[in-house]
Amino acid sequence: MQFEIGDKVIYPNHGLGVVDRIEEKTILGTTCGFYSLRMATSDTTVLVPVDNVDDVGLRRAISDNEVKKLFTLLGNGKIENHQNWKGRFKDNSDKMRTGSLYDVVDVLKSLNHLSQSKNLSFREKRMLDRAKFLVISEISEVMSESSEAIEDRVDKALERCLVNRVKLLEKAKTAKKKTAKAKASAKKTSSRAAASRSVAAS
Repeated sequence: MQFEIGDKVIYPNHGLGVVDRIEEKTILGTTCGFYSLRMATSDTTVLVPVDNVDDVGLRRAISDNEVKKLFTLLGNGKIENHQNWKGRFKDNSDKMRTGSLYDVVDVLKSLNHLSQSKNLSFREKRMLDRAKFLVISEISEVMSESSEAIEDRVDKALERCLVNRVKLLEKAKTAKKKTAKAKASAKKTSSRAAASRSVAAS
């Protein structure tokens, strides 16, 4: 993926930046191109080797059209369950490194849901805060709205997510009962049919 000066880009786990310059530098006798990024939140400059873009997950910021899709995902109630802390932490850490805002949204929903029922560890609390910051800062920049306004919308979407989660679980429970009932009924019918055949044969 190639970028031009002025492009808004996302540097995984660092947030949104703007390509200020594309320059060549010689380091340890090797000359290569670098994207000079001005990071939006910290106003610091970060250099990313042009050849290393894919490895670090540098990507363009989401489009206006994707914002609506993200808010739908935030509130849909679909949350991944993990059996143990280690598996959950590894999975979430991997997602945070991909650079995809959709993966970050998954982490945000999962940890927010978990925080409702238990105290998160220091590392997971920090990851939750980071995920929320990355979602809010990118949407805020794309929509040209204040981070406070976007945070309010994100919080409401996360509340919807918890409500919809309960509805989905109830729906799945009802469906499971219906399936079990249908299987029991089919088994009963099959037993009756077998009994009838046995009587007829005798």
